[in-house]
Amino acid sequence: MNVANTLLLFVLTAIAEIVGCYLPYLWLREGKSIWLLVPAAISLAIFAWLLTLHPTAAGRVYAAYGGVYIGVAIVWLWLVDGIRPTAWDLLGAAVAMLGMAIIMFAPRQ
Repeated sequence: MNVANTLLLFVLTAIAEIVGCYLPYLWLREGKSIWLLVPAAISLAIFAWLLTLHPTAAGRVYAAYGGVYIGVAIVWLWLVDGIRPTAWDLLGAAVAMLGMAIIMFAPRQ
């Protein structure tokens, strides 16, 4: 799997997880319909399935995925929550993405 496909798969995985967690948040904190739990459960099932598509050891995938999740969550903060990320938010996301790149793309024996 090439770098672009790996990153795209990580981004889709992060979106599925965030949606799966955001919908219950809307129900619990914003008083939205309990029926949001149905698409939330589906989204979390898709998230788990997407994690299985990565072609490396599960622990490595989970560790690297955390970096992408942070980056996608910062974008979510901006686009969905309407809060512009600070320079510190962006720096933290960049550091996390660098960690992901080191974990996923380092040469292996």
